[in-house]
Amino acid sequence: MSTTPNLAEITPANLDAALGVRVRPDQEHLVETVAQSLAEAYVHPGVAWPRLIMDGDRAVGFLMAFLDIDWKGDGSGTDIRSGLWRLNIAAEEQGRGYGRFAVDSVAAEIRRRGGDRLFVTWHPGPDGPENFYLGLGFRPTGETSGDQPVGVLEPLGPEPAGPGSTGPGSTG
Repeated sequence: MSTTPNLAEITPANLDAALGVRVRPDQEHLVETVAQSLAEAYVHPGVAWPRLIMDGDRAVGFLMAFLDIDWKGDGSGTDIRSGLWRLNIAAEEQGRGYGRFAVDSVAAEIRRRGGDRLFVTWHPGPDGPENFYLGLGFRPTGETSGDQPVGVLEPLGPEPAGPGSTGPGSTG
């Protein structure tokens, strides 16, 4: 990372930059495009939290969180979850810490909203991001969502103190 990364809300001014974020060709089957994610965010207002990952004036990635969903979908409200829905790091920007920044940013937003667990799903298999998520401390729950394993990072605990600790979740 050349500067301190930050999150930006998707606006007309940065939409083209967001749409330009592309993973490596060999990863395209692992995650939906930013365009698909933004379409899903449009039809799930209040649940989807899409953000552009910026480093200075460069768009280096895209994330989308899901916030406070009824996981069981039965209307009981007995299993409300929040987590990372999508993570796309631009091909030329991978391996520079932006993925970790994205996870930390989603964790900060969930903490800000009173949550203490962060969920994620991933494409299974040797080419999927399982090792990335396990390396960040996620543990498999034993559940699947569709055909994807579910992982959880808990407890999130308080936001770390120190320089930059207020940055990840600061855009609204």
